[in-house]
This record gives sequence, structure tokens and C-alpha cells, in this order.
Amino acid sequence: MNYGSDKSKIIFIYFYPFCCIIDVMNIGQILIMNLWILPLLILWVLPWKGYALWRSARNNHQKWFIILLVVNTFAILDIIYIFLVDKKKK
Repeated sequence: MNYGSDKSKIIFIYFYPFCCIIDVMNIGQILIMNLWILPLLILWVLPWKGYALWRSARNNHQKWFIILLVVNTFAILDIIYIFLVDKKKK
């Protein structure tokens, strides 16, 4: 789908107090410009990933363990596993 210009590929994201115009292909540049985002992401993802991996190993869910280990969804998949899949077994 060609919308006629590259402006259709630009997403406007507002980071208070920064206002950035972000090209979809330049997520790495966003992290470089705003280095404070990376520690926040790490602090958010690590506890969820650690707990989800621990629960999947204890429940002997090998496929879930591999998926959770390899795929990074910023803890969305980990939360789904903890609250939906892990609850079904209890």
C-alpha cells in the first residue's frame, strides 16, 4: 500500500518533556536519544521474565519456557503466561 509519501511511515510519540517524531525503522535511535528509557524497560521486563521462566520450568512447560526465553515482547507474553496459562494448571 503506497500512500504517496514517506510521511505515512512517521509516527508521532510524545515523551514528556520530549516531543519526538519517530520513524518506525529507527527505534534504536530513539533509545540512543533517550537513554533513560532503557533502564526503565529493564526494570519492567526482568522481574516478569524471571518469574514466568521460573513458573514454566516448575510446571514442566518446555515449549513455553523456550518461547518466553527467546521472544521479547516487553513482558506482555510473560504476563499472559503468568495470569492465564499458569492459572489453568492450579
